[in-house]
Amino acid sequence: MPKGLEDTDGSDIPIFKISNIDFRPFIAIPICYIVPMKRPVRPLLGIFLFIVFVATLSCRTIVRRGLLSLELESKVLVQDPVPVFNATLLKYATIDLDEEHSKQEIQQLLDGNFGSHGRHRTFASWRRFIHHDVTARSAKGIPVMPRSPMFYRYWLQFRRVLHDWARKKTFQPEILLELVRLVKHSVDRHNGLVGSDQRYSSCAVVGNSGILLNSGYGKLIDNHEVVIRLNNARTENFEHDVGSKTNISFVNSNILHLCARREGCFCHPYGTNVPIVMYVCQPAHFLDYTVCNSSHKGPLLVTDPRFDVLCARIVKYYSVKRFLEMTGKALEDWTSAHDGAMFHYSSGMQAVMLALGICDKVSIFGFGKSDSARHHYHTNQKTELHLHDYEAEYALYHDLVEKPRVIPFLSNKFKVPPVVMYH
Repeated sequence: MPKGLEDTDGSDIPIFKISNIDFRPFIAIPICYIVPMKRPVRPLLGIFLFIVFVATLSCRTIVRRGLLSLELESKVLVQDPVPVFNATLLKYATIDLDEEHSKQEIQQLLDGNFGSHGRHRTFASWRRFIHHDVTARSAKGIPVMPRSPMFYRYWLQFRRVLHDWARKKTFQPEILLELVRLVKHSVDRHNGLVGSDQRYSSCAVVGNSGILLNSGYGKLIDNHEVVIRLNNARTENFEHDVGSKTNISFVNSNILHLCARREGCFCHPYGTNVPIVMYVCQPAHFLDYTVCNSSHKGPLLVTDPRFDVLCARIVKYYSVKRFLEMTGKALEDWTSAHDGAMFHYSSGMQAVMLALGICDKVSIFGFGKSDSARHHYHTNQKTELHLHDYEAEYALYHDLVEKPRVIPFLSNKFKVPPVVMYH
C-alpha cells in the first residue's frame, strides 16, 4: 500500500492532496491517502485580495444607496407644503371692474371715434398727418379736415395693432414661459445675436425710489448681464448709486404719450439703440405707439396682453388680501378704498415679472420707501402717488425672495428663478 504521509522534497511545510481512493466490494467507503505537496502562496493571496476588494465595493454601494435614500426622504419631509389659496380671494382677483368700459373704448377707437373719453390730447400727436384748412367748409358750413395719405397708412396700422391686442387679452398663466420668445429674441436680434432660448444669466431691475441715494450700488448693478430701468429715470450724475448701464428700458404708455409730442418722438435717455418695452395703460395710446414705432432705431415692444392680465390678477390678489388683514372690513369695501376700476399695477412690478421670465437670477434695486427719502431719486417729489398699492407689491417681492410657491396664478410649469432684493 502507498505510504500515508510522505515528505517529497524535505520541506517542513506539509501540503496535502488526495492521493488515492480505494473502493472495496459491496462497501462504498472511500479510503483517502493524503500526501504532502507544495504550491505557491501568491495565487491564493491574489484571490483573497480580490474577494476583499469586491466585498468593499459592494458595501460602499449599499451604504451610498442607503444615504441617498435617506437624503431624498429628508428632502421630501422638509419640502414646503402645497399652498392652499383662499378661493374667494382668487375669484375676486379675476374680476376686471373696468372690462366693459375698456371694451367700449376699444370699439369706439376702431370705429374712428376719438372725441370721447378725453382722447383729444392723444389724437393731437396725429396732427402732423392731418392738413386742416380753416377756410374749407362743407355744403352745410361744417369745417372740413382733409387727411393726408400718411394718415390713412397709420390709421390702418393702428386698427390692426389695437384689434390684435384686444383679441389676445385673456388669462393664460403659461405666458411667463413665452417671454423669452416674445421679448428676449427681439432684443437679441437687435443686438446682432442669434435668438437663444437660454435666459439671461443675471438681470438687475432698477427702480426709482429715493432709497437708492447714497447706496453705492452702481457697480453692483452694472455687473449684471442685463440691466432694466424704469420710465426713463435718468442716470446722469447718479451713476455711483444707480449705475450707468441700460439694456432694456421699461416704460408705461403714459411716458410714450409724452414722448410722442416731441420732434421725432424722441424717447431715448439711455441711447437711441436701447430697446423699449412698454405696457399699455389706455387703448388710445396705441395711437402714440403707431406713430413712434416707425421712428425708433431700437425695438419698441408692447407687452403681451396675456402678461398684463396675469400681472393684474396677482397684484389685485395681494392688495385685497392685505386690505382684509389690515382693516378687517368686508371684501366689497376694497373697491371704494382703491378705486377698483382704475386700480393698476406699477411699472416696476411688471418689470420684475418680465425679469422672472427672461433671467436665471434676478436682483431688485430701488424698490421701497423711507420717511427721509424722496419718492424718486431723480426728482424732488416727496409724496407717493396713490395710483398703485405699493405695500401689496412689496409683499409680492418678499414672497418672490422667501416663498415663491405661495404666489397665486403662476403656472405649475414655471419655476421662479432666485430673487434677491437690495434695500
